[in-house]
Amino acid sequence: MQKKRTRHPEKQRRPDNPAKRKPPWIRVKAPVSDGYLETKAIVSEHGLSTVCEEAACPNIGECWAKKHATFMIMGDICTRACAFCNVSTGKPGLLDPFEPARTGAAVSKLGLEHVVITSVDRDDLPDGGARHIAAVIHAIREMAPRTTIEVLTPDFMKKAGAVEIVVEAAPDVFNHNIETVARLYPSIRPGARYFTSLSLLARVKELDPTIFTKSGLMVGLGESKGEVSQLMDDLRAADVDFMTIGQYLQPTVKHAAVDRFVTPEEFEGYAKKARAKGFLLVSSSPLTRSSYHADDDFRRLRAARLETLKRAQA
Repeated sequence: MQKKRTRHPEKQRRPDNPAKRKPPWIRVKAPVSDGYLETKAIVSEHGLSTVCEEAACPNIGECWAKKHATFMIMGDICTRACAFCNVSTGKPGLLDPFEPARTGAAVSKLGLEHVVITSVDRDDLPDGGARHIAAVIHAIREMAPRTTIEVLTPDFMKKAGAVEIVVEAAPDVFNHNIETVARLYPSIRPGARYFTSLSLLARVKELDPTIFTKSGLMVGLGESKGEVSQLMDDLRAADVDFMTIGQYLQPTVKHAAVDRFVTPEEFEGYAKKARAKGFLLVSSSPLTRSSYHADDDFRRLRAARLETLKRAQA
């Protein structure tokens, strides 16, 4: 009998962090709708992974009921071991050359207006997986030409030319999550660097100013309001268009503990502050995630840019 692979081997020696009881504004219904089951069947039929499942997203029932799945490419094993993430850590397998075509076919079958494509970190690959991401974009363009495409990429640390490869494939939105404030990087994102993520986002705009850039922050990990404000300034200095802010939820007792549950009123306060700093769009709520309502947000993002251009020309 084959031994079951440990999902988070690097976390097994860590002390347990008992999960805090969620407040009423965090709780969601179990996924049971016909739309959810249909989406699940299509994902399974095409042999694809989704971050909705792998990261235990609380919004999976709502999103999949509308056939809004976020595809996770390049396997389901990540080379990083972030303290907040539920995706498996270990040594990934070889890239599947047929995955781009299967992803394009699934997007077409689901009839998506907007799709989010994310991936595990692939530090084992010379380009960090950039060419594979570009191949997925091209496949979707071919099989679902009316679908707008958002990519949520790794940081491509020390992978020269990787960002350029993805930008050349021309996604409509280039998303890379900053995740947390600079002070918490050593404990929450030990394999990443705060300014590497900022530099990546700035580089995208240098290469193609027409691509929308987006980044997400988790709160409830022990950050201060002053640190969040500084992070907003740093993202705006990188010319990021769209910021998402959501509550960190602890996947298991071996993951980073929730410091506190941020109230809906505080999330609204963060949204007002971010809008005042000049973001084209801000999504800030306890259940906000990078791909949550991404289709509606993309329409709002385009409308906000047009409105900004009209004001500039007036």
